[in-house]
Amino acid sequence: MSNSFLPFALPEIGEEEINEVIDSLRTGWVTTGPKAKRFEEDFTAFLGVDGIESISVNSATSGLHLALEAVGVGPGDEVIVPTYTFTATAEIVRYLGATPVMVDVDQKTFNMTAEHFENAITTKTKAVVPVHFAGLACDMEAIIRIAKNHRIKVVEDAAHALPTIYNGKLIGTLESDATVFSFYANKTMTTGEGGMVVTADPEIAKRCKIMRLHGISRDAFDRYTSTKPSWAYEVVAPGYKYNMPDISAAIGIHQLVKLTGFQAKRQKMAEYYLEALKDLPIDLPATPKNGDTHAWHLFPIRLKLEAPVSRDIFIEKMAEIGIGCSVHFIPLHLHPYWRDTYKLTPDMFPIAQKAFETEVTLPLYTKMTVDDLHRVVSAVTQVLKNA
Repeated sequence: MSNSFLPFALPEIGEEEINEVIDSLRTGWVTTGPKAKRFEEDFTAFLGVDGIESISVNSATSGLHLALEAVGVGPGDEVIVPTYTFTATAEIVRYLGATPVMVDVDQKTFNMTAEHFENAITTKTKAVVPVHFAGLACDMEAIIRIAKNHRIKVVEDAAHALPTIYNGKLIGTLESDATVFSFYANKTMTTGEGGMVVTADPEIAKRCKIMRLHGISRDAFDRYTSTKPSWAYEVVAPGYKYNMPDISAAIGIHQLVKLTGFQAKRQKMAEYYLEALKDLPIDLPATPKNGDTHAWHLFPIRLKLEAPVSRDIFIEKMAEIGIGCSVHFIPLHLHPYWRDTYKLTPDMFPIAQKAFETEVTLPLYTKMTVDDLHRVVSAVTQVLKNA
């Protein structure tokens, strides 16, 4: 068993990805080109539903921004988001001059609940952004039903949720207006940096494609590969620079092929943790119902009151033993900008606040070995039983 430090997360990159990147460098297509297009087509095929379009972007944050802009969010609007999320979920609302309205979460799943969502709706509510925390789906049936009743747009933050199955359907194929995935380095598959906007609405897809590249009405890839003079283009809106380069897409093409295998491995690792840690003074993460699938991007635990150490001391002691841990998340209402701008206090979000104070995320990534898993369980046991 190794005594080296076990990091919290590492990507699994194979020779296939490396060779595809090298091929991109040799062909000269290093920015958005044929491999970005191929990756989008492969991603749509992976989702397996007709009528869906995938738009590659340089980050999930970019994708969320594009999706909210495409559904018409702007100044004066409100967008409901969970406080228990990364800041990107809310900051994209501010990019558009709208107001993010934070809500509390479920005490077991840490997901936005339909009840919290419905209670926060006002006449200014334009959209809602449910976050599938750790890879477990929100109750989307109820959220979408409420949203439709109030004519509210639904943009799913699925940064953790690939491939997550809810009610027998992959996240990305539900009746929301758009879904955004992340391919950041620590996600269930990676392109280094990158993301994907998925939508069944052709108008949303068209707007996202225009706005991801400076508001230009023609795609740069089409212009630069045309065999006829094609220098002319029109700027139809003040867009952004959010396109995914072929170098990133080259990685994604092969990561996507491996994704089902990655998920199966994460599932087995999570099952091992759930069994090996069940007798310790911790609350284990929620699991899906009705045969659905958890992506297991994260394995979050919560220390019980009877645990012999605080969350912060637990992380310090784990690091001393050589195990890297993390915290997901520091809720938005505790960060100075959100707290001070919107006059937020912990008592407004009691569930999220309590979750934050006791939550620790254990290492779970596909490059981990059986020995690595044993090391984590041994360390957790040592800290919680011998502290």
